[in-house]
Amino acid sequence: MASSGDDLLKESLFTQVGPDCDKYGPRKITIVGVGMVGMACGMSILLKRQCTDLVFVDVAKEKLRGEVLDLQHGSLFLENIKIHDGDDYSVTNGSSIVIITAGARQQPDESRLSLVQRNVNIYKKIVPEIARHSPNAILIVVSNPVDIMTYVTWKLSKFPRHRVIGSGTNLDSARFRHLIAERLKVSPTSVHGWIVGEHGDSSVPIWSSVNVSGKRLATIDTKIGQKGGPEGWDSIHKQVIDGAYDVIKLKGYTNWAIGLSCSAILSSIICHKQSIHPVSCFVKGQYGITEDVCLSLPCVLNSSGVDSIVNVDLTEEETKMLQRSACTIADVQRGLSWGPGYWEKFGLSFAPHDAPLARKVIHQVYNSLNVIVKFGMIIQPTTPGWILSDT
Repeated sequence: MASSGDDLLKESLFTQVGPDCDKYGPRKITIVGVGMVGMACGMSILLKRQCTDLVFVDVAKEKLRGEVLDLQHGSLFLENIKIHDGDDYSVTNGSSIVIITAGARQQPDESRLSLVQRNVNIYKKIVPEIARHSPNAILIVVSNPVDIMTYVTWKLSKFPRHRVIGSGTNLDSARFRHLIAERLKVSPTSVHGWIVGEHGDSSVPIWSSVNVSGKRLATIDTKIGQKGGPEGWDSIHKQVIDGAYDVIKLKGYTNWAIGLSCSAILSSIICHKQSIHPVSCFVKGQYGITEDVCLSLPCVLNSSGVDSIVNVDLTEEETKMLQRSACTIADVQRGLSWGPGYWEKFGLSFAPHDAPLARKVIHQVYNSLNVIVKFGMIIQPTTPGWILSDT
């Protein structure tokens, strides 16, 4: 039984996000998208026997049928895991976890953020259908730019924040630990360190807490990972950022590492492990972040999804970098187009080039007056959750 002292310690260490839950994790899993990433996630799940039913959904009917048939032919070796497919979301009904990998493929030299509008348009069709058929599911977003797509999924699904998770910097942190382990000639499992923030160019390496078996590298050299520090170590973060681009240039896409990363996140959820992963979730209010954004921080995962966010100590510079990362994401979100009819349901209409400014003005006016004024006209809210948070 936990003592009051334990409770005080936990309150300081964690920011609670999810509710208390039982220890029995979900077993029916749906993967949306049968591209290279979706199939890598599926194969990792099957090989680790993480479900009883695995469902694949895609609009590309022939490819979908071919991929699933290929897997079904190997069902003898999968201990009776049932594999299903369909282009109608009714086949996903009652899924406990839905992994969304669908989206436009990232091109060589294309930043993840430049993908955003194409993938938002795809998600507007996908997410409401998922939410309708599996209203109690945990959603895991893998499509890039994953932090923005996690936010979009959260808003479109209207699910509680603890049940919408992005794969975030879980893979970035794995790359980080791998590169450090290679230099020190130890196993990556013996190297502990985080990449937080955006899964992308503005990500933040937390050098202040990188340690090997409890020994912090910053106690050996305070400039570890910085210019003027040990030779070559300042390039490790850039290697992490460029890792995916390097793979895309060589083979056209990334898939295996993200599939393994997704499976590791899944394992913590379905097995109620209470393991900590740097995943993307809604973080407004953490570390002085004032924007409505999703980005990665170390989170405790269990069968409820995100149980809590770990309050990791950051240096002043690391905190500023994290806040800048949040601003980078927020700046892109301000330019999102939600499609025809989006503004009309609020009684508003704007020219496309005015929309980003309009969003900002509306949000600020609402926060200060708790009403929205359209040039002298008060507009009454009619839809729950109607006020925009994408600024």
